Parts: sequence; structure tokens; C-alpha cells
Amino acid sequence: MAEAILMPRLSDTMTEGVIAAWHKQVGDAVKKGDLLAEIETDKATMELESYQEGVLLHIGTAKGGKLQVNDLLAILGSAGEDISALVAQHGGGAAPASITADEATAPAPVAAPAPTAPATASIDLNNMEEVVLMPRLSDTMTEGVIAGWQKQVGDTVKKGEVLADIETDKATMELESYKDGVLLYQGAKAGEKILVNDLLCIIGKEGMDIASIVAAAKAGVSAPAATTAAAPATSAAPVAAPVVSPAPVAAAPAVVNEGRIFASPLAKKIASEKGIDLKFVIGTGDNGRITKSDIDAYTPAAAPVASAPAVSVATAAPVAAVPAGVVSFEDVPVSQMRKVIARRLGESLFTAPHFYLTMSIDMDAAVAARAKINEVAKTKISFNDMVLKATALSLKQHPKVNSSWLGDTIRYNHHVNIGVAVAVEDGLLVPVVRFADGKSLSQIGAEVKDFAQKAKDKKLQPADWEGSTFTISNLGMFGIDQFTAIINPPDACILAVGGIAQVPVVKNGQVVPGNVMKVTLSCDHRVVDGATGSAFLQTLKSLLEEPLRMLV
Repeated sequence: MAEAILMPRLSDTMTEGVIAAWHKQVGDAVKKGDLLAEIETDKATMELESYQEGVLLHIGTAKGGKLQVNDLLAILGSAGEDISALVAQHGGGAAPASITADEATAPAPVAAPAPTAPATASIDLNNMEEVVLMPRLSDTMTEGVIAGWQKQVGDTVKKGEVLADIETDKATMELESYKDGVLLYQGAKAGEKILVNDLLCIIGKEGMDIASIVAAAKAGVSAPAATTAAAPATSAAPVAAPVVSPAPVAAAPAVVNEGRIFASPLAKKIASEKGIDLKFVIGTGDNGRITKSDIDAYTPAAAPVASAPAVSVATAAPVAAVPAGVVSFEDVPVSQMRKVIARRLGESLFTAPHFYLTMSIDMDAAVAARAKINEVAKTKISFNDMVLKATALSLKQHPKVNSSWLGDTIRYNHHVNIGVAVAVEDGLLVPVVRFADGKSLSQIGAEVKDFAQKAKDKKLQPADWEGSTFTISNLGMFGIDQFTAIINPPDACILAVGGIAQVPVVKNGQVVPGNVMKVTLSCDHRVVDGATGSAFLQTLKSLLEEPLRMLV
């Protein structure tokens, strides 16, 4: 008997899922435990296994389509079984053909070219093996910018090779190919934007006619202007030519690679096994990419020889001086990261009613304790690590501060996941120290240092920055005494930490020098009241002024 499979709730906040991929198609035999599909939730992309056997008779939506939780995802049953009643019961339409029925209307806006209409009418880009759509690489991503193509039209592509570097709102990430073939078409040039689920590229057999696929993509979305890829040889030049500033810089054989290093996965693996530092390897691949052959040919003695070109390239970079009295400016496109920072923090500040509580904390005991701890600790402990640990313990005692406003409900989190704001070149990232209340100072210190390095190298993954329940922003190392921070949604509070200053303080009736640190708690007044926030700060103050209590 046929059985319906509904869209499961795969995370605590999930309301809908996007079909990232189908691993079984209508008519395929399915065994218990077989991978049916990959479902993209608000947190991650997860594999969905079948819990029964049968034949896949119906799928609720094609690849890239959305389904609400408990909507009809698929139907399994016996071959030839009538499933019309089951589809109707779940509000589906009729049978599997309904998945592609909507596609027949897509060519209407471009009916002018007569030969194109019949070709595109039956094309479903979501189900075409050759088509690669722009994936959603972060929870808030709506579009991506092509930071650079690692493969050009006409190049052979193997599964696992990096196709392109995609700049999202959070980081620049490598996109690996999941298929073999020849790159026949690129949906955008370096520096251009592509919306999530728009046509990114086409990978297929050499000589394949892709004109109808490109036409279907342009009919369905307003794709960026691109060359017609029906003839790969002619399109390769225009696509490769506009590669922006990274191209000439990477072409120079710099021995000391600064910032993000481009290398193939295999090259990274071999370099790690051989203990080779990639920053000293000259890349001979596209845009200076380090390949396996570069690792094989590398010898440590070669490093000093090529160091001179690195200097000459660097000295050529500064912009020419502007004469006095001349109006001059530069318009720089807003990065994806900066766009999301602007949107999210704008929504937070103008939606959540903020109020602020500032407290001075005597850090004399913390200064002395840190010096003692670092005499024996394998990982050096910072004052920020101590603040994070004290904050985590304080949140366990004050769960109302460790909460989120969800509109009709308030979520009081029983776990403590603390986001740590890290400044990077393009903005701000907030990696999360999970279950911080149960971790030692050494564990916290090592984790924060690792996150900071990953953030600077643009290697943070979506799982690293999702799920915070509270955030800390520390500008003390920049000489800032006191500031207020904007709440990082969905958290209800954020703690702004200033520097430790030596100032005169009164102790036992005497004015003596003391180490004082000011902290400011920004609170969402819809969730946290003044008394609640004040009680939290008092607990935090007591832990930092007597740090031994954190070790009990």
C-alpha cells in the first residue's frame, strides 16, 4: 500500500525545507536506509533516508523547490499503484507529472523567438544533470558574488575540483564540482552577482548544445548578461578577460602568500601530510592557485629565490597621491557581508527596544589570577576568555537574559552558546562557543583563537556562526574604555566589554591604584527588564572580582 512521506522538521526552528537534491527519481526502487534526498533547512543541509521499501511514485517538488513542514514530500508504494487519492488528500494536484506541469508556462514571456519556445517548454533546470544552480551557502544568503572562477569555459572538470570562489554575506567559500565533464557555460563573470537557485554554470559533454538550457534559464529569471555558451571556444575569452584585480596579483609568483591562500583540496592534503606551509609555495594554476604538481615540485630552498617579486608587486599597489585642493573619491561596491550586517543590525536597532546598563568591575584579582594560570596553561588565557567563562556561568543563573524574542513566544534557552564578535576585513563575524558553561578556560581560549584565525582566513563555515544565545563584543584591546553594542538577533542581549584601565580607586578608606573594566549590557526590553539585566551584571561582577569561583 502506498505511503506518504511528509516534510520532516529537521531543526528546532525549521518551518520549511528546500530540496537541495533528489537521490532517487520517480520510478526508482527504494530500500530502507537508502538516501532519498538532501533537505536544506534554516540551519544546514541534511540527508533524508527512507524508512520503508518500495518504488518512488511521486515527489512533492523538484530540486530547488520549497515545502512547508508536514507538506507532501514523496510517496512510496508498489509499481503502477494508483496514488491519486493520496496526492489529493495532501493537497498535491495529480501525480508526478504535476512537478513539471508549471514549467510549460515558463516560456510565455519569451514567445517571440519561435524556435526557442518548444525547446524550453519541456526543460526543467532543477532536474537537469548538467545544470549547476547557485547553492545557498549560509543561512541568510540570498545571492552570491563570483569572487573568481577556478575553471574556465572549455576546461575539463572532475568531481571534487573547485569550480569557483563564491562570496556570500558571511565569507568567501570554495564551490566544488559534484560531477565530471567539461565546463560549457558560466552564468556570471567574476565580480557579478547570482541569486540563489539561478543558473551558475553548465557541465556536460564537449560539443553539447546548451542554447536551449541557457534560454530556459533567461526565461525563468533575469540572469546577468552572459555570453552565449553554445560555442564554448568563443565564450571562453570574454568570460576570462574581466577577472578583476586578483588576476594580475596572483599571476606574479609571490613566495609569501598573504591572506587567503587558493589551493586545490588534493594539494592541501598532500601539503599537510608533508608538513609544507602553503604560504611559501608558488601556485602555477589559474589565478595563482596551488596544485598537486606545485607541491610535488616544492623545495624549501626555493623560498628565498622568489621573494623579490613579492615586494615589487606590493610596492606597485598604492594609489597615486591626490594633489591638494582636488576633489577625489572612490565608490566601492558593498560586499555581501556588509549588506547583511546593515540589514540585520538595522532591523535589530529599530525593531528591538534597546536599553543599556553599565557597570565598573574591579579586575585586580582577575589580573593576578590570569598571571598565575598562564604560568602552567598550555594555551594562554586572555581576559576575554575569562569574561566569556564568567558570562556563561552568569547566564545559567539568569536564564531570562539567555533568551530570544520570537513574537508570540519568548524562548528561554537551557544551553549557553556564546557568540564572540570577530572583526574581519569586510565587517564582522560572530563564531559561536557552544555549551560554554561546561568548558574550561583553556578550552575556551583555544576555541576562540581557532575561530579568530579561521575568520581572518575566511575559512569559517555556516555551522561555526549559527545558534548563539548571547553575544560578547570586546573592543578593550583597541583602547576603548566603554561603548554600547547593537543586539545580535535572535539574542536578547549583547555585552560590550571595554579595556582594563589603571585608575585611582578607594579600598579600605585609602586611594590606591586599581584595574577597572567597564562593561555595558544592551538589552531587548521586550524580553529583559532593568532589574533582570542588573542582577545578571552583579553576578558577572562577583565572578570576575573573585575568579576562583569560576574554577569550582
